[in-house]
Amino acid sequence: MKNKLGIYIHVPFCAAKCSYCDFYSLSGKLEQRDAYVERLLTELVQQPSACQDYTVDTVYLGGGTPSLLGGARIARIVDTVRAHYALEPDAEITAEANPDSMTDDFLTVSRASGVNRLSMGIQSANDRELRAIGRIHTFAQAQDAFFRARRAGFANLSVDLMYALPNQRMEQLCASLDALLDLQPEHLSCYGLTLEAHTPLGRQHPILPDEDTQADMYLAVCDRMRRAGFEHYEISNFAKPGFASRHNSRYWKQSPYLGFGPGAHGDFAGQRYEIPRDLSAWLRGEAQPEREDEHEIDRTAEYIMLSLRTSAGFDAEFYTKQFSADPAPVERALSRLPKQYVHHTGSRWSLTEDGFLISNAVIVSVLEEI
Repeated sequence: MKNKLGIYIHVPFCAAKCSYCDFYSLSGKLEQRDAYVERLLTELVQQPSACQDYTVDTVYLGGGTPSLLGGARIARIVDTVRAHYALEPDAEITAEANPDSMTDDFLTVSRASGVNRLSMGIQSANDRELRAIGRIHTFAQAQDAFFRARRAGFANLSVDLMYALPNQRMEQLCASLDALLDLQPEHLSCYGLTLEAHTPLGRQHPILPDEDTQADMYLAVCDRMRRAGFEHYEISNFAKPGFASRHNSRYWKQSPYLGFGPGAHGDFAGQRYEIPRDLSAWLRGEAQPEREDEHEIDRTAEYIMLSLRTSAGFDAEFYTKQFSADPAPVERALSRLPKQYVHHTGSRWSLTEDGFLISNAVIVSVLEEI
């Protein structure tokens, strides 16, 4: 049986840069979309010789705003992957999309090409909140785009929700969450707003909910999602049974993936790499990836950090088998936590939702033991 491989493609174009965004994305560069696709296809075609022992089971177009490429460009990308890689028939093929660029052409052509999952950047059902964080769509546009996606044949739709927004109150967050659940998505990603000092919003120093309120907001979301029948499979991610993101899960499981496009990361054949965040250099073929060899990566520490972000948690038996490492120090550190924060069943240790709130401190304490 061949190994499984993921492909991540970074699309750096945006209609407008959100005021909180720290990802590599560029506004005002849409005239370079065709040049981007041509360069991307060249790189996709060059890689398959190293992938003979793999089948591709996930493809993820992230950004930026991949929906800005339109249906025809995305179809060329997916067709190239299918032609040059062993793409599994039931592969999960995701494109991130913003409501303002989800045209009927994008939806119908990308769906026909094989894209079968959309991750929609909605963020809030409150138009005032959307304006405050620099989003250029309204919630009415988001609703319309969601239902048009359904009509185009998408049966796997994920939506993003942000909390701890400027001046946000609990009742506003809950109203947004209920409005998103009314759409009946299969998946929801929920992230607290993090202010980066160099972003426009960070420089404005807006008033955000305090830490206790943010914790209450997070737990309120967890409770509402549980009651709606979603599984809380990772700190920030909830899915209906069978709809967890297969591509994102490979990151948490340290599974291999190739990265393409400026700003993309990859982890393949004993090397981790990052492609420089420079569209112009990448288009010229001059963006040389920065690489880490296997001996430079602490896979054991990484497994601890990533596993404790998930509901599956840390598996002592797997840890021993995979890394030839003694799990006793990790188990000792986790056993000191109050039961409010940790579950322990057999060889598995996982954080509760209260534990997720303090996961950074827990992970630091665990790593100090090994």
